[in-house]
Amino acid sequence: MSGDYSWLSHFDLGLNWAVIIKWLPKLAQGATLTLELVAIAVIAGLLLAIPLGIARSSRRWYVSALPYGYIFFFRGTPLLVQLFLVYYGLAQFDAVRNSFMWPYLRDPFWCATATMTLHTAAYIAEILRGAIQAIPPGEIEAARALGMSKPKTLFYIILPRASRIGLPAYSNEVILMLKASALASTV
Repeated sequence: MSGDYSWLSHFDLGLNWAVIIKWLPKLAQGATLTLELVAIAVIAGLLLAIPLGIARSSRRWYVSALPYGYIFFFRGTPLLVQLFLVYYGLAQFDAVRNSFMWPYLRDPFWCATATMTLHTAAYIAEILRGAIQAIPPGEIEAARALGMSKPKTLFYIILPRASRIGLPAYSNEVILMLKASALASTV
């Protein structure tokens, strides 16, 4: 199907391809940095969120109180405020500047990574808590009836089932962190 494509010239949109090609290496470098930041934050956030989500789903108030406070703080404040508190706020304390963490906390990449990790861990912990509570009680009762201990029930029944239930919400959180990574440019 050959034809006249002269009508495409009306849709030029004023793109200057020479400028795009000139800056393409910098754009690729920025995209790589963004993917690194998001990957580290999401994976580390998941590792931190697993014990938080398990503790948060506990029926004992003294087990779920500390994770509740953590989740309440990080879900209740904007990520931009958290970035400013970590990058600009922690440097105000001599104890932080004299600690082993100072070489990392003065670097904007690691501050953004740490902040995004703490932020996403709170959201993922809530996703995990909701997924654990969504498991039908009959499945847990069946595991207990088979003689499984509570830790075995947790690792072989509850966590695999909760991971399947929470996977759509987790993938949404990964997308939201990718979008929120633009805030890292402020530090």
